[in-house]
Amino acid sequence: MNRRLSLLCLTLCLSATSVFAVEGERIVFPAQRHEESRLIIHAATDLEAMRPLVLDFQQMEPNTAVEIADYVTNDLFREAVVACTDASQTADILLSSSVDQLVKLANDGCARAHQSVETGSVPDWANWRNEVFGFTFEPAVFVYDARHVPKEDVPKSHEALADLLRRKPGEYQGRIGTYDINASGVGYLLAFNDARLAPTVYGRLLESLSRTTAVIRCCNNEVLGEIANGNIRIAYNVLGSYAYAAYLKNPDLKIVVPRDYTLILSRGAMIPLRAANPDLGARFLNYLLSVRGRKTARDKSFFFANGFDLPPGVDGPLSLIESGIGRPIRIGPALLAAQDEAQRRRFIRDWQDLILRR
Repeated sequence: MNRRLSLLCLTLCLSATSVFAVEGERIVFPAQRHEESRLIIHAATDLEAMRPLVLDFQQMEPNTAVEIADYVTNDLFREAVVACTDASQTADILLSSSVDQLVKLANDGCARAHQSVETGSVPDWANWRNEVFGFTFEPAVFVYDARHVPKEDVPKSHEALADLLRRKPGEYQGRIGTYDINASGVGYLLAFNDARLAPTVYGRLLESLSRTTAVIRCCNNEVLGEIANGNIRIAYNVLGSYAYAAYLKNPDLKIVVPRDYTLILSRGAMIPLRAANPDLGARFLNYLLSVRGRKTARDKSFFFANGFDLPPGVDGPLSLIESGIGRPIRIGPALLAAQDEAQRRRFIRDWQDLILRR
C-alpha cells in the first residue's frame, strides 16, 4: 500500500473511533513591532503554558505575530493526517504531548527534517531522525487532595495505589480520576507504556480502578478540575507540568512522584512537510530547544527541567534520573507499536471492557 493510501486508511480509521472535536480556542499574540511575518502553531498543549514561551520568543522576533490554534491530541493528529494526505498547506509547527502520533506522522513522510546547533543538544531519546523533537521533561505523577486523603493513604507507587483501592473501596468509590484513553492521545500513550513496563501491576491497578468506579475525563485539566472541585480525591497519571500549575494555584493539591517507576514524557515538536512557513517554524523550534527557551519553560511553563531537580513542594526523590526511578518514553520507532491501529483498538477495547464495567 503506498503512503497516500495508508494515510487515507488511517484517516478513515480515526474517523470511526473518535469524534472530531477541536477545542476551538485560538489565540493571537500581535507582533511587538510592525508585523512582517506570522508564525502558525497547531498545538495540543496548555495555551497558558505556551504564553511565556511565545512572549519570550517575540523578544527575539519582535516583527513576528504568533497564532496558536488549540486542539485535543487526537484531533490535532487527524487534521495533520488530512493535510499530509491532501498535500495542503498547514501550520508552521506542530506541538503535541502525544509524541507517538508525531512519530507516526513522521514515519508516513509528513515531517520536514531540521538540523541546527540547538537540535544537536537534544538527548538521543528525545530526537528521532531530526524530525520529531522532545522539548519538555514531564513526569506522570499522582495528585491528591490533602484535605480529604490522610497521610497514611497517600500512595507512593502504582502498586500502593492499587492496594489502597483494594483495602478501602468504599472510601474511594467514585473518588479516583484518570484519563479516558479513547479520547486522550496522551492518556493512551501513558497507559500503553504502563502496561508494557509493569504489566502485572498495571492489571491490578485497572482492576482496582474499575472496582471503585473511576472517574474518567478527556484531559489533564479536566481531571485536575475534578480534584480541585472536591469531586475526586486522587488523580492518576497526570502530567507533572499541569499538576504543578494546579498546585501553585491550590496548595492542597499535593503531587507524588511514584517510587516504583515514573514515566517521563517529552512533549513533541515537528515541522510539517507542508508547513506554510517552515523557516519560521524552524526558528521557533530552535528557540524551544535553546538554553534560553528551556530556562523559560522550566521557570514559567512546564516546571520540571531535566529530572535532576524537582520543583519545590513535590514529594519525590532529589533526582528522577540519578535515583533510577525515571523512565523516559523514547521518541523513536518503538512508539509506532502504540499507533498500530489493530493494537490500538484492541488495547482501548480491553481497557474499556474493564474500566467501564459497572
